[in-house]
Amino acid sequence: MRRCATKWLPLVLAVGILALPAGPALACGSLLSPNGTIHLARAATLVAWHGGIEHYMTSFTYAGDEANLGWIVPLPANPDKIEEGGGWTLQRLVREVNPIAPGVFNATAAEGDATVLQQVQVAALNISVIQGSGNEIIKWVTSNGFALDADTRAHLLLYAKASPIFMAVKFDTSEVQKRHETTGDGTPLLLTMHTTHPWVPLEVLALDGQTVHADLFFLTDRPLNVSDLAATVGQNPVGSTVGGASGFTVAYQAQMNPTLYHDLSTDRNMSWVRSDSWLTYLKLDAPAEKVTFDLGITDRGVIRLATLGTAPMSIGDAVAAHSYPAWVPQLPIGAPLVLLLIVLGAAVWVGVIVFIRRSNRATNPVEVAE
Repeated sequence: MRRCATKWLPLVLAVGILALPAGPALACGSLLSPNGTIHLARAATLVAWHGGIEHYMTSFTYAGDEANLGWIVPLPANPDKIEEGGGWTLQRLVREVNPIAPGVFNATAAEGDATVLQQVQVAALNISVIQGSGNEIIKWVTSNGFALDADTRAHLLLYAKASPIFMAVKFDTSEVQKRHETTGDGTPLLLTMHTTHPWVPLEVLALDGQTVHADLFFLTDRPLNVSDLAATVGQNPVGSTVGGASGFTVAYQAQMNPTLYHDLSTDRNMSWVRSDSWLTYLKLDAPAEKVTFDLGITDRGVIRLATLGTAPMSIGDAVAAHSYPAWVPQLPIGAPLVLLLIVLGAAVWVGVIVFIRRSNRATNPVEVAE
């Protein structure tokens, strides 16, 4: 198997593949196949988080005739539920931000092997959630038909240090034929997990010699931002670079509008969508050698990047105590209004002092010597 075909597809971004109207294809695309003949379209994924519950929806479409196809990705937690996701949600989000235009693996959990936490079949996807050390994960996936090259093995070992939970997925092409689907059609996959904040593994998108093209959508309780200072003053992040990473920008942000809410919440298994959510769209277009990070979000809605191997839930928690000037107060989101009130209050206070002093001078005039 060629190297680019043996990279696994990451949970929150790389596996989020759709046949979208725009965007170049990812050569080889990170799918695990014997001969490297599979190609993926641009990556796209939705991550929605509220009150410690994360809904992660992704889909991928492949091009090529392959009967033995699958991927292995890191997870921040063992999913509470795995089910078929909405049929049009990801496409609808693309339109919103671009208005113009069971026992499938026959695996056992013997001593020294990875533990199979759950196995589910969703449409044509055979899914296993497994837990173990890096070597145990590698042993499991190789014994279940996944071919790994040296680079992929190294990445699995690093990711296993950060999180011991992975999701292994195989595409059942015979099931695709039974369902009379077109070869390569993507099945939306919806995971529900308990997490303290969203986490996105991005580094595994980086295929040697390729350019990473990815779309990432967030639905959150508050607008996201790229720094503590920007969040403090309520700066609009659109157009800002994320974490100083070249080609990684905030392309769109707005609060959920009634039309979008209706379209998303009425889709299959999508009734959990909140009408008061904020939609943030991140766009990543960068050479593979520049994508050396994963992503987390702090409790203040700040997007942070961290090197590969950082524990998923520690990225968002690793907030520097003085990552912004010490004199800047930590104000809530909506800070422009708070700052305006502070300025107005100060102006009124100064005005009152001036008025009192002038009144005192008027009632107690200074006698001028003749």
